[in-house]
This record gives sequence, structure tokens and C-alpha cells, in this order.
Amino acid sequence: MSKEASIKRFEEDRDMAAKLAARLLLASGTTSPRVGGVGECTVHILDDECAIEDLCQAIESMSEDNEKWDFFKRDAAMLRDADAVLIVTSLRCLTDPADINCNMCGKLTCEYLKQAERLPDEPGIAYRGPLCVFRANNVAYAIDGIVSAARNLGIDYGVYWSAGAAAMRMRLVPRNTGFALAVAISISEKSPFRDIPMKYEEINETTMNDRIIKRLWPQFRSIYS
Repeated sequence: MSKEASIKRFEEDRDMAAKLAARLLLASGTTSPRVGGVGECTVHILDDECAIEDLCQAIESMSEDNEKWDFFKRDAAMLRDADAVLIVTSLRCLTDPADINCNMCGKLTCEYLKQAERLPDEPGIAYRGPLCVFRANNVAYAIDGIVSAARNLGIDYGVYWSAGAAAMRMRLVPRNTGFALAVAISISEKSPFRDIPMKYEEINETTMNDRIIKRLWPQFRSIYS
């Protein structure tokens, strides 16, 4: 086998490993504990380069919507180097509180939370709370299951609320989702989610350019062939 063929085979196997790992992590996140033992979380996988690029562009666009979201650009740069992204949702924290009057949402009773006016659907608002914090915690349990499995499999990971909010805005998850977080995974020699420069988004354009070229190349080839 030639050097070029062996490298190509390695990249194909690495990509296959990432796709398989994402589904194993989905299983771990799905079987993690739930409040009251009632299913309400869903896990959605993005493992296509174009889909991940679309998500990253949405995150970058959101960085302009709120002055505190400038770090979204850095998140997008890191996510561009991800092999897959898992979006974890909570389907009941917005419309169906746990009905236990725990007061974590800041309301005296769950009935008051049901009647509370939600934040407006505006660009500078990520999650339209108030939410049932007791139910939203289920996302943390699912994330813990995913992260634990990633550690055991030796897979690099990063957790991003920016990607979860962007996925909700893009309608990549069920519409009744009140809260979502994302876990990005990578199978590479150097984790793209750790020990990166502060202005990573300014110096790491290689991945973005490569993905744009890959997306446009079939069109160019059809035009000029």
C-alpha cells in the first residue's frame, strides 16, 4: 500500500470511528438518570462537515446579537475542528414543570411558572425563560453520561451552550425545546477544545476554508469538466 493510500485509509477509519463514537455517546446520554425517571431529553448528532459548518456560521452570526456573546466566534472556530456535535435538549422544562414547587425557577409554585410571561423571541435572547430548572437539570445528567463515555473511549470533547442555542434557532431540534447544550467531539492528535490561543477565531481559518472548498468543489468540477 502506498503512503498516500495508507494516509487516506487512516482518515477514513478516523472519520468512521468518530461517527461510531457519537452514537455510543448518544446511548450513554440517553440512559443517564432523569428527574422522576420520565424521558424528556433528546440527543441529536451532526457528523456531516457541511452541517457542522452551517452550525458554526449560525453561532458566529449570533455573536453580533448580544454584546456579551463575542466569545461565540471563538466557540465557532473550535467547533469547526470537531468531527461530530451532539445537541442535547430538554423537551419539558419550558411547558411542563415538574409540579413539585421546588422554587428553583424563582416562582412560589409551579402553577405560577406555567402562567409566567416568557422572554420575547428576539435575536439577543438565547433561551426564552423562565424555565423549570428541576427539569432542565436533566440536560446536565445527559451531558455527564456523554462526557463520561467520551473519557472512557479516549475521545476529546468540549461542552458549548452557544451551539445548543444556535441549534434551537436553526430548528435542528424539536420546537418545544426550552433548553439545549452541545457536546463537540474530536478524534485527533491535538484536542481543538483545549489550550488554544485567546484569539483562536482569528488565526484558525484553515478548517473553514477547507470546508468551503469541499462544499464548492463538486460545482466547480461539474462546470469545468
